[in-house]
Amino acid sequence: MSLFGKKSKKPSQQAYAVVTGAGSGIGRSFALELAKRGGTVVCADINLAAAEETVGLLAQLGAKGFAIQCDVGDAEQVKSLSEQAEVLMQHPTTLVINNAGVGLGGKFDELTLDDWKWCMHVNLWGVIHGCHYFVPKFKQLGYGAIINVASAAGYTAAPEMTAYNVTKSGVLALSETLSAELQKFKIKVNVLCPTLVPTNIIKNGRIPDRYSKLADNALMNYAFTTSDSVATLTLDRLDKGQLYTVPQIDAKLFWLMKRTSPSLYAKFLGTSYQFFK
Repeated sequence: MSLFGKKSKKPSQQAYAVVTGAGSGIGRSFALELAKRGGTVVCADINLAAAEETVGLLAQLGAKGFAIQCDVGDAEQVKSLSEQAEVLMQHPTTLVINNAGVGLGGKFDELTLDDWKWCMHVNLWGVIHGCHYFVPKFKQLGYGAIINVASAAGYTAAPEMTAYNVTKSGVLALSETLSAELQKFKIKVNVLCPTLVPTNIIKNGRIPDRYSKLADNALMNYAFTTSDSVATLTLDRLDKGQLYTVPQIDAKLFWLMKRTSPSLYAKFLGTSYQFFK
C-alpha cells in the first residue's frame, strides 16, 4: 500500500495516480512532479503517442508510468480507464487529476452548437466522468484525492469566451460541492484556477484568427508562471487540504475583485470590453 494509505496524509506522496491530458502541458507537468514524489502514474491522453512520450520521461526519472489512449468526453472510455489503471498499477488509484481540456473563443453569436458540444464534451463532461468513475472507488478504498483543472475563466467571465467560461465555472462548482460532500470520506479535493500558462491549449483549440496570435504571444511572453510550477504548487496545496489553487497574481486579483464586489466587477468588465474591443 502507499504511504498515503498507511501513515502519510499527503496524497501526492507515493501516489497511484491517473492524469488525463498527460501528453503535454500541465498534465505532463503533473505526471513528472508525481514521479519525483515517488508516484506511479497512468498517463491518459487522446493522443496516445504524446502519452507514451510522457511515460518515457517518467522512466528517465526511474518512475513507473503507463500510457492509455482516452477521450475523456466518452463515458465508457473513462470507465475503462478507471478499471485499466488498477490493473496496470497493481494497486487501487489514490489520486485522479482531471486535467484534459480544450480552448474555445469567439463572440457568443459566432459560436455554433457544435462548438459548444465540443467544448462541453472535454472540459466539463471529461471532469464529470473522471469524478463519476473514481469517487466510488475512493469511497470503497477509504481515502483518495481529486484535482480538477478549471481556470480563472470560471469566475472572471471574460467576454468572447462564453462556452469556455461556462465549462470552467461548472468544474469550479463541481469541485466545491464535492469538497464538502466528500470530507467525511477522507477524500481531498483541489481545484486549479490559473490564468495564462504556456501550454498547447491555444494551438490545439478553436480560437478566432484575430485572437490566436495575440494569445500565443501572451502565453509565451507574459505568462506569470510555468506548467511545472503550477503543478508543484497545486500538489502542495492538495497535501495541505486546501480546496483552491489560484497560482498567479492576476488570477488572485480577479478572484478578490469578483468575491468582494460582484456587481462592481461586472460593470468594470463590461465597460472595459466596450473600451478595448
